[in-house]
Amino acid sequence: MRNSIPAAAFDPAVCPRLVVKIGSSLLVDGEGRVRQAWLAGVVADLAQRRAAGQQIVIVSSGAIALGARRLGLDRGGRASLEDAQAAAAVGQVALAGVWEQLLAAQGLTAAQVLLTLGDLEDRRRYLNVAATIARLLDLGAVPVLNENDTVATSEIRFGDNDRLAARAAQAAGATGVILLSDVDGLYTANPASDPTAQRLPVVKALTPEIMAMATAETRSGMGSGGMAAKVQAARMAGAAGIALAICDGRVERPLTRFADAGGGTLFLPPRNARGRKAWLAGRITVAGSLAVDAGAAAALKRGASLLAAGVVQVEGKFRRGDVVAIVGPAGELLGRGLAGYDADDARAICGRRNDDQAGVLGYAPRSALVHADHLVLI
Repeated sequence: MRNSIPAAAFDPAVCPRLVVKIGSSLLVDGEGRVRQAWLAGVVADLAQRRAAGQQIVIVSSGAIALGARRLGLDRGGRASLEDAQAAAAVGQVALAGVWEQLLAAQGLTAAQVLLTLGDLEDRRRYLNVAATIARLLDLGAVPVLNENDTVATSEIRFGDNDRLAARAAQAAGATGVILLSDVDGLYTANPASDPTAQRLPVVKALTPEIMAMATAETRSGMGSGGMAAKVQAARMAGAAGIALAICDGRVERPLTRFADAGGGTLFLPPRNARGRKAWLAGRITVAGSLAVDAGAAAALKRGASLLAAGVVQVEGKFRRGDVVAIVGPAGELLGRGLAGYDADDARAICGRRNDDQAGVLGYAPRSALVHADHLVLI
């Protein structure tokens, strides 16, 4: 693969387990019909990779767009939550049938897995999803994942399959994610309006400047992502030690093209988290937040636990063991962790040293407000 990145870091041609996400604007045309010939080429790519020993998990958009056409709904089925739910109910049947047919033509077995946000935010359900995907892969099936838009609401949903792909990659134990998209990577500015915009072939760190380059616009208006969602997905994946690439999906056989010729944008993971820490890194919802001072922020980056003395503000109604966000002096997200105290006790001791806490709490304090073993930096 070009881009001068060692294969050990990420190479879609040799990555042992890969998640491939396909957006609605690629899979469905403007009339709400599957782009059958293009998708058959993608499946041929997937079959070729499977034959080479690579395990594949697919995250497929398109259910709402397909269902909207069949139901005659305006705005691609996205005029209201109720329309989207109805369109998804109809379109998911059609989408599963398309994948089953095309994968079967390559001698592969499709397995449909519909997920809600809660399935991957709740630790026990997350582990169940991970076990199901692992067993399907062991049996030689190709899991085809999608958000269960029929029951998801605006308050409890991923909202885009880019972030779902990153989260599913953690559950699947994947080492790479490819987002097939109608754009060919992250640019320094919007290339449609700025002729000087340059594509970034490799991103080693998601700095504020990089984050600012992403917008929420979608090229087709059919999907729900945009570059902002893709960069957020890259951050989620990277926090769990998973590399993510945005690849131009508008060409024939896009996975083969990407493996042979490079292109796109590759986001390298800054760290290698596994197990509970990978799950924490990918969390979207939290029960509260802990704002810390500069000294605590520096200590966390050195691998220390979060002590109450370094906390300046506690927000939310969380219980001990709930997931909380850890926020830096400038309001930036530093990480997530499992709270060592209920919110009321955390408020009572924030800013206090350990030897001052027992009198406030009425019991012996714990070693940390968030222990390093239960904390992951983002």
